[in-house]
Formats: sequence, structure tokens, C-alpha cells
Amino acid sequence: MMPVTQDDAIASFDSLRPRLIRIAYRMLGSVADAEDIVQDAFIRWHQTDRTVVRNPQAFLTRTVTRLCLDFLDSARVRRESYVGPWLPEPVVEPAFDKMEDITLPLMMALERLSPLERAAFLLHDVFGTGFDEIAQILGRDSAACRQLASRARAHIRAARPRFAVPKEKGMAIATAFYAASRSGDVQALKSLLSADVVSYTDGGGKAPAALKPIQGQDKVARFFAGIARKSGSGASRLLYQGLLNGEPGFVTIEKFGILQTTTLSIEHDRIAAIYIVRNPDKLDHIRYRREVTQALNA
Repeated sequence: MMPVTQDDAIASFDSLRPRLIRIAYRMLGSVADAEDIVQDAFIRWHQTDRTVVRNPQAFLTRTVTRLCLDFLDSARVRRESYVGPWLPEPVVEPAFDKMEDITLPLMMALERLSPLERAAFLLHDVFGTGFDEIAQILGRDSAACRQLASRARAHIRAARPRFAVPKEKGMAIATAFYAASRSGDVQALKSLLSADVVSYTDGGGKAPAALKPIQGQDKVARFFAGIARKSGSGASRLLYQGLLNGEPGFVTIEKFGILQTTTLSIEHDRIAAIYIVRNPDKLDHIRYRREVTQALNA
């Protein structure tokens, strides 16, 4: 067998890096943590005797998944003390492919699964890994992995949009919502919201945010009207409008220079859920995207 050179090792890892990042992000809901996990996997890859590795993709998928499972064990403690609602980090299209499987409702549904259920579902249903290989990764037999994926699938099915709107229609609703929420027009807001709409705001204790989800058309409309009234005209600046996690949304600078993402889940032409991220720790990868930096520097 020919020796594996360092250049070959780097090239084989780099070809798999996008897949590994996608796995880690879907497991963790954090771009920064996903990148750290993949970097850790690269170090392990560098230290491994690669002449005995027959399938680099299987080896690295197993490594990243196990690192994610270890991370989730420690993350559970931090999540229990998190201030206010916890939301996954938003990603701007086209940061990842297949954005339809990382919408925020789906990512939040994944968050409610056990780590093993999450891993089994993602590896099989999203990344096409066979159950025999998943069994080796998770240290369970194939039948147990099938059950893990099946239970996860039942939970995930409820989070998938049943009546998703076309992109153009969704963006038009997002534009109307931005205008109504910044003007404080309660009636305009109500016309855009479903009866049981829910609004989540993730400030992580580092930016002003509602500490509990707000539910119901009237309460949500008046919440945004109240923010507009307190902030005053011109307090919000639109930096980017497009898809966030595959759904309509926008990036703004709000009062006191707070960077914010707003993502809308839309069904039946009405906004069913609003996801706002203000925690600065979750927005560094957004801040340095070309579209956002250009707007910030304009």
C-alpha cells in the first residue's frame, strides 16, 4: 500500500469538510461549535494512522458524530441555565445546501430529541447513512438505531410545514411584516399573523429580549407595536433581506446598535412563528457575511 502523504490527508479531509460541518451544525444548532468540532476532527484525522482507514468519509462521520454527542452532554447543563428561549444560530442562504432540512422549526424539533435520536435521524434520513454503519457510530445494534430514527421521525414530521409558501410570496410577507412591526401598526400586524402565532426572542441574557415566548395574534401584534413605540422612528436599519435557514427573514441593526435576525415561518399565507436572535454570540458569522458588512459600512 502506498503511504498517505500529508497533502493527501489534507485534500481528503477538505473534500469532506462541508459534509462534516453540515452534520455538526444540524446536531448542535451552532455554526461556531460545528466549526470547532470539525477542527477537532481534523486534528484527530492528522494523528490517525490513515493507512488503515479504508473509508475516510465513514471514519470522519463517526468521529464528528461522537464528538457532537460528547458536546451535547455538556451543553445540556448550559442550556438548563440559559436566559430566555434558546434558538439555533441562524444561517443565511447559501451557507449550506438543502436549507429545507435546517429550518428553525425543524432545528427546534431536533433540539427536543435525545442526542441519540437526533444522530440516528440525521445520519439516516438526511445524510443517507445505512443503519449498520449508524450502529457502529452509536454503539447500538441496527434494530435499536432503526427505532431511534423512527421515534425521531414521528416528532420531526409534526414540525415540517404542511403548506409552505412560494419564496416570492414569503419574501413579500416578510417585507410587509418588517414595515408593520417598525411602524407599530397593530391592524397591519394582525392581518399578517395567524391566530395562534408564537414569537420567540433569543437574547441569551446579553441583549434585551422577551424572556418567554409570546403567543396569540393580539399579544404578538401589541408586543411589536410596543417595541416600535418605545424605539421611535428610524431606530431599525435593514441590512439584509432573504432566506434565513431556508425561510423568509431579515437582518437588522436595532436600537443601541444591536444586531438582530428575524426569521418567519409562514403557513396559509400567514406568519405562524417568529424567531428573533439577538444574542451577539450567535451572530458573529452573520456579522461578517459580505452582504451584511457592506450594509454596515455603507
